[in-house]
Amino acid sequence: MTLRKALLAATVLALPAAAQAEPISGLYVGAGVGANFRQETTSNGLKLRPETGWAGVGALGWGFGNGLRAEVEGNYRTNQARWRNAAGGTIPGGGYTDTYGVMANVLYDFNLGLPITPYIGGGVGYAWQEIRKARLTFPGASAFIEDTEANFAYQGIAGASYDLGSLGAYGLSATLEYRFLGTMNNTFGVSRTGPGAAAVPVGFRPDNFNHSVLVGLRYAFNAVPPAPPPVVAPVTAPAVARTYLVFFDWDRADLTERARQIIAEAADASRKTQTTRIEVAGHADRSGTPQYNQRLSQRRADAVAAELVRRGVNRGEIAVTAYGESRPLVPTADGVREPQNRRVEIVLK
Repeated sequence: MTLRKALLAATVLALPAAAQAEPISGLYVGAGVGANFRQETTSNGLKLRPETGWAGVGALGWGFGNGLRAEVEGNYRTNQARWRNAAGGTIPGGGYTDTYGVMANVLYDFNLGLPITPYIGGGVGYAWQEIRKARLTFPGASAFIEDTEANFAYQGIAGASYDLGSLGAYGLSATLEYRFLGTMNNTFGVSRTGPGAAAVPVGFRPDNFNHSVLVGLRYAFNAVPPAPPPVVAPVTAPAVARTYLVFFDWDRADLTERARQIIAEAADASRKTQTTRIEVAGHADRSGTPQYNQRLSQRRADAVAAELVRRGVNRGEIAVTAYGESRPLVPTADGVREPQNRRVEIVLK
């Protein structure tokens, strides 16, 4: 075991306890099901009053790693139909109204650093609207609607996802969302029979506005499980610790409470030993560009140095260096978020 790895094993990491949702990067799939509420609508003296129905959606999408997502969605909504006339009287009959189609959506996730991620979006596409098994009874006449028409569709989406990674289901999220779906109006033919058929309209042109509340699941294929905590192994340490490691959250340079405790221990040790020089070296993982990581490691080193001074260490005894991503504690590929590489090393000499 190298000295560096031994020191890492002996140091308690200052990492957040709660799982945080990461922006989706790459391919994902999702599905949801729930209640659908279609608005009532009137046309040619006929009022359609749908009962509460159900809706289902399935999507295949791509996340760009910055909160933005694009997806293709297939959907289906159905409601049982109830009918009234222009005066509000009930028309005996029934039937069903269905809407199904394909949409192209764009969504944006608001990453708050929490397991819950709210999102909004919208989409356009093409939808088929169907009225089936609608048999209506009028005085001296009966009517029948069995027709399917298609037209342009549009929708708005607002929801939130909950990352299930804390349960070991990495890449899987539960979703709760509201969707509004509308289509351009279609005209449906009405078949009429009986001596009073002339009083029955020959066509029905309803609005089609749907409000859906859905629960579902979404799976991102490229989700990376968080790095496991290092195994604490017995280490024969010197009587006085000479090197201290301070760890940081991803893309952050502010000190956690545990980080301040480690810096306080280093400051106390510097006063109790014959320390003539304190080296403070900042590092970053490889999840950003080399230029950005160089600046980030500098900010981290400066934050630790400032805390040492606040703890009573003479600023003239501190040498600050920033290495960016050039000296990883754990070698990784470019773009990988490695918690053990987001650190500042304090060396007492």
